[in-house]
Amino acid sequence: MDTVTRPRILVVGAGFAGVQCVRRLERKLAPDEADVTLVTPYSYQLYLPLLPQVASGVLTPQSIALSLRRSKKYRTRILPGGAIGVDLKSKVCVVRTLTEKIVDEPYDYIVLAPGSVTRTFDIPGLTEHAFGMKTLAEAAYIRDHVISQLDLADASDDPAEQAARLQFVVVGGGYAGTETAACLQRLTHAAVQRYPRLDPGLIKWHLIDIAPRLMPELGEKLGRSAQEILKRRGIQVSLGVSIDKAGAEEVTFTDGRVVPTHTLIWTAGVVASPLIATLGADTVRGRLAVTAEMTLPGHDGVFALGDSAAVPDLAKGEEGAVCPPTAQHAMRQGKRVADNVIAALRGQPLLPYVHRDLGLVVDLGGKDAVSKPLGIEMRGVLAQAVARGYHWSALRTNVAKTRVMTNWLLNAVAGDDFVRTGFQARKPARLKDFEFTDSYLTPEQVRARVGDTAADQP
Repeated sequence: MDTVTRPRILVVGAGFAGVQCVRRLERKLAPDEADVTLVTPYSYQLYLPLLPQVASGVLTPQSIALSLRRSKKYRTRILPGGAIGVDLKSKVCVVRTLTEKIVDEPYDYIVLAPGSVTRTFDIPGLTEHAFGMKTLAEAAYIRDHVISQLDLADASDDPAEQAARLQFVVVGGGYAGTETAACLQRLTHAAVQRYPRLDPGLIKWHLIDIAPRLMPELGEKLGRSAQEILKRRGIQVSLGVSIDKAGAEEVTFTDGRVVPTHTLIWTAGVVASPLIATLGADTVRGRLAVTAEMTLPGHDGVFALGDSAAVPDLAKGEEGAVCPPTAQHAMRQGKRVADNVIAALRGQPLLPYVHRDLGLVVDLGGKDAVSKPLGIEMRGVLAQAVARGYHWSALRTNVAKTRVMTNWLLNAVAGDDFVRTGFQARKPARLKDFEFTDSYLTPEQVRARVGDTAADQP
């Protein structure tokens, strides 16, 4: 009896792009039409734009971790692990599972949506002493760490130690850095009222960026408004400045200033996942060069999207323009890629991705925000309503929407709490400890492994 094997669709990454793709495949494919597998180290989708609110305690971690297993109708097989290499010729993806076992996952169609990792530079001490803001664990750890600095400063009789523990440095003037500094500053400002031995004037937040303007995507006026809000709160914004070196108890800026601190948060941009380098394919500034249909030229059945792909931005009408690595584009690309995978499966023509940017929202906590929906500049409470309304509507499940709205209402009525959970106490939690960027294979290692595995098979 002949066994009929269904086409195997492998989706790498459970971010905005990967999850949207999987959900659409499940809705539009018949159960016997193809097998779908999702490679991800976590069985949830992280709503990344709200991560600073988790760090500041406005939202609980669970509220922005959207379970991939909540609905009984989902039939996708989840492979718990991270993709560390892809052999395009053999159509095999190499996966390191949660138990550190390395397995080869064959595919007929692959959707590459591994996302991005924190962009770092060759700065002495950076990866050893800086915190990131890219994962749920990092956000939860940073909250504990910031509160612990208040506790330790309150318990210390050394003025120099107090001053160092109450200074905080955030590097990166983009959305992540600006929102992180704004939200955490509000947390410390409220928390210090519960520490009568501490002088509130000792708490200092520094936001620095090498760029000449804060969040240039917002435009000059809104960027200046955001900067004025931060300065009004006491956050010292330094532009045209970066880090020269980082230590356990101090940070040296490129302008020569030395800031005593135990807290360095690095949010200076992202780069495509190191997985892309294992393919040996053409890239654009590190992102995989793909067509407007999000296919990889010269390789049948290979699709790429999201932060790791340089998807042409046809809506701009500019030659060479690519879509920015935002959730807005990733979600819509996920749907279009799913449609194109199905079209390829059924022998139908593929469609290009076209989406006009809907605008930008920046939540600075409390009643402060700046937003630019559809090009309309907004500030204050109205901008805050637009920002939170957009994030709330973008949450994929009703459970997540309920949790987030409940957290917002509780925080508005009861205020902040300053509980330090301590669940990660005494564990390393710097940049080098979370993103595992040294675990990927080289293209040569991928080919050698897949070739050896194939040779061993009868």
